[in-house]
Amino acid sequence: MGMRLRKAVETKRNFLINKLINEGIYKKNDIHLFEWTLTDLEEEYRKLRKTKQIEANPEDHPPCMIEHWAIH
Repeated sequence: MGMRLRKAVETKRNFLINKLINEGIYKKNDIHLFEWTLTDLEEEYRKLRKTKQIEANPEDHPPCMIEHWAIH
């Protein structure tokens, strides 16, 4: 279970980092995205979606960790 959770968190972090980079966000307060916690990345992505009013598209949603657990 530990490896699955770690993989799910890593997948979600990578997804969020890529989405933020695509929007021109590379770092904040001199801290690069790869140094951020998952919670920080999620919060920034929520702010971005709210500010830019990004259309709801299934591909724009971060991977669901529960879905990954159910598959394996």
